[in-house]
Amino acid sequence: MNAKDQPIEGLGDLVGYFRSAEKPRSLWRVGTEHEKVGVYADTGDRVPYEGPYGIAALFDRLVAEGGWERVDERGRTIALESPIRGSITLEPGGQFELSGAPLYTTEETCAELDEHLAQVKRLSEDFDIAWLALGMDPFHPVDQIPTMPKARYDVMRRYLPTRGGLGLDMMHATATVQANYDFESEADMIAKMRVGMLATPVVSALYANSSLSGGRENGFISKRLMIWRDTDPDRCGQIPFVFEPDFGYERYANWALDVPLFFVVRGKRYEPGDGTTFRQFMDHGFRGLRPTLGDWETHLTTLFPDVRLKRIVEVRGSDTASPGHLCALPALWKGLFYDADSLEGAWELLRRTSVHELDAGQLDVAKRGLRAEMGGRKVIDLARELVALAAEGLRRIAAEASAVRANGGLVDRRGAGGPGAMGSAANEVRFLDPLLEQIDKGISPGEEVLDRWRNEWDRDWSDLIEATRF
Repeated sequence: MNAKDQPIEGLGDLVGYFRSAEKPRSLWRVGTEHEKVGVYADTGDRVPYEGPYGIAALFDRLVAEGGWERVDERGRTIALESPIRGSITLEPGGQFELSGAPLYTTEETCAELDEHLAQVKRLSEDFDIAWLALGMDPFHPVDQIPTMPKARYDVMRRYLPTRGGLGLDMMHATATVQANYDFESEADMIAKMRVGMLATPVVSALYANSSLSGGRENGFISKRLMIWRDTDPDRCGQIPFVFEPDFGYERYANWALDVPLFFVVRGKRYEPGDGTTFRQFMDHGFRGLRPTLGDWETHLTTLFPDVRLKRIVEVRGSDTASPGHLCALPALWKGLFYDADSLEGAWELLRRTSVHELDAGQLDVAKRGLRAEMGGRKVIDLARELVALAAEGLRRIAAEASAVRANGGLVDRRGAGGPGAMGSAANEVRFLDPLLEQIDKGISPGEEVLDRWRNEWDRDWSDLIEATRF
């Protein structure tokens, strides 16, 4: 029996799902995901799925060039997969998302990103598609954005407007960059979830980059952050129980159990959850179906807290920005999460921040970016300290790798050679340079965009596209 088909007998199976994902440090890797909004450079219009210059035609080009396999649904290609490149998935409004392969070094991650951007840009040129390094569509309200033919999104489009005012904006207009990290034990997971939750508003400020929407200034530096605050209170935002003494696998599972299902999937059929929680599904069944571990895995992907637990810890709070920023994100969190001293240092820096201060800080970041405050401290000062802690962590990881080599150990992609396998001879600290430059400027990327929009570009949409395209 496939593990995903295993019936769920009780809470212990759900806890075991998380526990079975624990990995020794020698096998820790980083996976990066990033989304980008595509528009036609000559008109600014969003790219539809159909048509000779649409998403489906671009998928055809990628497949024809080799290295990608189609994922079809209802006779249409909705994603591409590769055994070495990860996957390209289609977001609800046609945003392209690269879900990268789990890799050991930022060098590898950045090379993967560069290869992807180069390929997509080259194949998009004949279509005159520009992919924007912004956290949000700067031009179109939701009713002007084409929708993608994916059954999962059909259910979400019907459900999310019943839970919040901006769920459709989240689906169709926003773009983010995320990174995924391994954990070796329940205690390690707890430490990463807590630091991740506390540090997210600070990291969000470094990436805040969605100050234009609907063709005008929207009053925020990261409108994307505001949109997530009004999407679905059941499954989004902060989860304060992370900081309570009893937090662990079981507590997270119990929270997830009481979140309503988006859907249950059987084959390629999506059955809308109609308000049924996973706990009710587990206790009583749903439309004659009994839950499996595959259902649990799918349900976890429909929960959107600022930091998410699956079989990895996923940090989710950053707007899409420049390629340099995209490469910096996995390095930043790696330096904080994969070095014990830096993880403890980040905790000590932020641990006195209350849940109320955390929430207020995130709201202030959405409005003011790096000029914001959190818990009575300037976010830019916290950002400077976090980046310094990450740099120290990356240096120690590299030193461990060098020590393994000096002692005749093997450091390779399989993780042999102990913790040194997480580093490389190359200095990963250099990938943090774009963040240090952002801190030196004293403003977030979205504030830079605003200044150029008002002055250099004179509110010309074509200049905005040319300046922000990948």
